[in-house]
Amino acid sequence: MADTVREMRSRVVLGEYGIQNVHSTDFPGNYPGYDDSWDQERFERGFRIDVIGKEGDNLEFDMVGIDAALANAFRRILLAEVPTMAVEKVYVYKNTSIIQDEILAHRLGLIPIRADPRLFEYRNSGDTEATDIDTLQFELSVRCSRNPRASKDSSDPNELYLDHKVYTSHMKWLPQGNQADLFPETDPPRPVHPDILIAQLRPGQEIQVVMHCVKGIGKDHAKFSPVATASYRLLPEITLLRPVEGELAERLRRCFSPGVISVDIVSGKKVARVENARMDTCSREVFRHDDLKNLVKIGRVRDHFIFSIESTGILAPDTLLKEAIKVLMGKCRHFLDELEAKNMD
Repeated sequence: MADTVREMRSRVVLGEYGIQNVHSTDFPGNYPGYDDSWDQERFERGFRIDVIGKEGDNLEFDMVGIDAALANAFRRILLAEVPTMAVEKVYVYKNTSIIQDEILAHRLGLIPIRADPRLFEYRNSGDTEATDIDTLQFELSVRCSRNPRASKDSSDPNELYLDHKVYTSHMKWLPQGNQADLFPETDPPRPVHPDILIAQLRPGQEIQVVMHCVKGIGKDHAKFSPVATASYRLLPEITLLRPVEGELAERLRRCFSPGVISVDIVSGKKVARVENARMDTCSREVFRHDDLKNLVKIGRVRDHFIFSIESTGILAPDTLLKEAIKVLMGKCRHFLDELEAKNMD
């Protein structure tokens, strides 16, 4: 009975016809003999963050010892409440391209801007004038012309025309006030990717606009979201209930994702073993085989979350995690202040 209760409290079990133990059980009085009241010292002993790998704009880390509600709070904050800079207003002085002004402004708004939002203030909705503490300005001025050196027989637009493709590399930062002192010359505000195609022009067509970038959060508009993806999953756990040998071992290996099950040669026999359960996608393919489904147990560790953060490039993914923690701490402080004010009333 104790083992059953322990499994219900700590594991989500993937069965042949359903998933068991999906409900939360960590609240006081749910099971006799278990003290599930929250204790800070016990939480600090069990909680940890393990960085698995960081490559470019991608970060994978484990967050162990927390409830799913808190893990989901981090995910939602990363998506919607970590501020960034993005194009808010577009002043169109000339646009003779085939792209309408509204569509052009929308495309410019979705371009990720590499600028540290922590150096700027939020712009108030009633402010009519942009200032150097709340706004970045960019200029885009491109005019297409014919290439006088192009071959007469050529039909390639890349050879016939000059500046017929408008890229984000054509955007030029216009420093305001003392903004030039805030950013080093080697790392000025700029689009994250210089090769994003904005529009295509033909000879005589021209785009001339000025953009104002402001600070905002993804909850107000998706263009402010600092991540391409922010997700988590529970750590898979695979247990072989008895030795699996011979041809069964090979078939068992093929039922899981590559690298999950390996087959070793032991005393001349093929023997299956769990090599890396972390790589499993929990497809439950093994339950299609009557002679294999009772040899393995598939589950997930309830309080072990594998996080994956893919930044848009505005901020490094580890910086985004730190900013998300600061946002959550601010929410907690606000909640405690409201409680204290309510108690005083």
